[in-house]
Amino acid sequence: MSSSSGTSSSSPQIQNSGSEGVDLLKAVDQRKRKRMESNRESARRSRMRKQKHLDDLMAEITQLTEGNSQILTNISATTQHYVNLEAENSILRAQMMELSQRLHSLNEILDFISSSSAAATVSAGGGSCVFEADEFQHLGFADGFLNNPWNLMGLDQQPLMASVEMYDY
Repeated sequence: MSSSSGTSSSSPQIQNSGSEGVDLLKAVDQRKRKRMESNRESARRSRMRKQKHLDDLMAEITQLTEGNSQILTNISATTQHYVNLEAENSILRAQMMELSQRLHSLNEILDFISSSSAAATVSAGGGSCVFEADEFQHLGFADGFLNNPWNLMGLDQQPLMASVEMYDY
């Protein structure tokens, strides 16, 4: 019965190796579970990081959108201010041109009066005036011409004013 004693002696080895196999399987299984748990935790942390990054990007989008809106509002206000200033400058340029023309006309009149009075003084041999009183009134220069030289160009009738409606932008 050597075979039975052989079996009994090999049986504890099989049992030992069987218990070692079970222990080995348990260790492998435990490592596998640990690795799975670690992977789950890592995936959870990764999802949290991804969500945080997404939230940060959404907050940045909101902030940039608000900034863009504010910039567009500032651009609109600045453009409106520019248009108003340009209209005002156009009015001022027109007024300047009109006043320059009036000044030029007044200077021509003064030159004419100066040359006429100089010619009259030379021809009359004294300080007499070029026009007699009735001629002066006949030309329409009576009643305050010398008191208000702005009357020459009709400046006393209506103030110089250009309106914004003249300029369509």
